[in-house]
Parts: sequence; structure tokens; C-alpha cells
Amino acid sequence: MTPVYLDNQATTPLAPEVFDAMLPWLKDNFGNPHSPHVMGRKAAAAVEVAREQVAALLPKNGRVIFTGSATEAINLAMGAARTRQGRDRIAVIDTEHAAVRDTALWYRTQGFETRLLPVDADGLILLEELEACLSEKTALVGAMLVNNEIGVIQPVEQIAEMAHRAGALMLCDAVQGFGRLAIPQQPDLIALSGHKIYGPKGIGVLWVRNGIELPPLIHGGGQEQGVRSGTLSPALCAGLGTAAKICAERMEVDMTHIEAQADRARSLFGDWTVNGSLEQRYAGNLNIRRDGLDVARLMSDVRGVAFSAGSACASGSGRPSHVLAALGLEPLQIKSSIRLGFGRYNSLEDVEQAAHLINQAAETQLS
Repeated sequence: MTPVYLDNQATTPLAPEVFDAMLPWLKDNFGNPHSPHVMGRKAAAAVEVAREQVAALLPKNGRVIFTGSATEAINLAMGAARTRQGRDRIAVIDTEHAAVRDTALWYRTQGFETRLLPVDADGLILLEELEACLSEKTALVGAMLVNNEIGVIQPVEQIAEMAHRAGALMLCDAVQGFGRLAIPQQPDLIALSGHKIYGPKGIGVLWVRNGIELPPLIHGGGQEQGVRSGTLSPALCAGLGTAAKICAERMEVDMTHIEAQADRARSLFGDWTVNGSLEQRYAGNLNIRRDGLDVARLMSDVRGVAFSAGSACASGSGRPSHVLAALGLEPLQIKSSIRLGFGRYNSLEDVEQAAHLINQAAETQLS
């Protein structure tokens, strides 16, 4: 039996329109987009159409760089800290995705001072802590738009303004918000991922504000504006571009649909406690806990639902959720928390079936 899929923060199903857009570039139109002949120029044109489709959802005063993933985009973006003469401090929110948090911590080995900014019990940044750590030594501040584990929406515009007053750059991980919410206009660097918006895996984007210097992360032939060498895949670019175009067209419809799922889920999980802010959150992410549960056992018992105990990227590490720990949750509370992710292709019936199976298994475990 195919399980009910409620893990749309980990990845999303490929939209049918995206598959159709990719297929010609996987089959007949196989030219290298960096070749000068007619097949290459045709592939290059498809890449540029995709670039414009992605850029349509981003600030106007910057450029789109295709990467192999959002993680690569984030690593490329953080290299901008190296260009800030006399500045050797990086500050990121403690609840950032590992792609940001762990990369920022790695910079400690490169002579940088990395500070992890605390959050309150709702998962929102303590702006006074950010203000206190900003100085003429700060090179870069990192804050995600929508948290991947708890769905909390951070005040990115305000964070960017504070960073700029100190002369620092601001990096926004917008992976969970792109195509769903309006993208903030103030960040200097914005990272995106294809497979979170019903597009293909294996492609991401870094948006870079005009005038910002980026040291290359991957050296070689100088493709992709000289900062990301390697042959681009026209199929992946076309897929991401089409996914972005559909998101732009369907944003309000998708949000209404997902909010209905979230409202139904909250009513069906009334005995559970929501982790993170109830007001400042993306509706498609519901992170909840029920004291006394062993979620590892729950996930084993509930084979009819695909859901998560946290970030898919960290699930194999064995370490507890740093996001829930930052909220002040105890280890047993963290181990009793699950994440449900609603999406475009889910129905209210999916939510109801999943709630029935999860609640039934939880009652059995607790009885």
C-alpha cells in the first residue's frame, strides 16, 4: 500500500507539468548549453528562460546562479564573508538548517568567530541578542525565512536591516518559503532548492544582490558566471523554472488549500502540543508532540503514513533535533515530537486518514 505522504518539508512530488518540461531535454535536445553550435545555443536558451522564471519570484536587483543544491548555494554564499576586509565574525540563528549552521561552525576552523543566536520558546529570534552581537567585525548574518522543522517564519526584513546597519551581509535560506510566501527584499544572498517546490532534485539556486563579490566554490571551466564551474543540466534548469512559474501562478490557491489541511489537522490532533509559534508560522508545517510517546516506535508502527521526526537531512546522524532543543524542550519531549508537512497534492482525506492512523498507534503505545 502506498502510504499517505505528509513529509513535504523533506521533498515534494514532481509536478506533472515539470516532468513534461524536462523530458525533451533528457531525450532529444541533449546539447551542451555551453557549446556554440545550434544544439548548444538551443539548450542555453532553455537555461536562460528558466533563470528568468526563477528570478520572477526574487528581488529585481540581483542575479540567479544555478547550483547543484541549496546546500551548495549556501556554501557558495558564505564565501562572501571572506571578501569583507577586517570582518571575521559570522552570526546565524541557532535553529538554522544544518546546511547553514554547520557551515557557519566550520568557518571557525578558518579563523572566523561564529555566534549562534538564541531563540525564544516560540522559535523566534531574540532581536536584542542579534543587536548585541553586531559590530564592525560582523561579516555575515544568516537567518532562514521558514524553519524546516517547526515552520516558524523569522522577521527576515528586520534582521537584514539590522545587519546592514552594522555593514554586514545578510544570507537568507528561503528553501521552505520560496514559491509559497513572498520573498523578503532586503537580503543580500538567498538560497533556494528545486525539490521543495514540486521540481527536480539535484538543482538549487543562489540569488546574489548586484555588486556582491563571490569567491568560486567549484573551480574549473568557469561556467555559470565564473563562480560555479561545471556543465549545467538544461533538464534540471527547465524543471526548476517551470516549478517556479507554477508556484507563482498558484501561490494563493496552494496556500488556501494547505491552510485548510492545517486547520483540519490541528482539530484532529487536539491532544497534542504544537512546537513553535502558532501565529508566525507557515501553515504547511505542523510540528507537534505528545508526552510519553516514543516517536521512533510510532514511525515503525504507522506504516501507512510517511511523516518525519525532524529534518530529513539530519535524521541519519543520530543526534537529537537542535531546533527543538533551542526552544527549551527536554530530551523526552524532543523524542515525542513529529512533523507533518502538507502540500499541493494532499487532500483533506489524506489528513484525516493520517490522523486516524497516528492517533490510533499513539493511544496503543500510551495505554
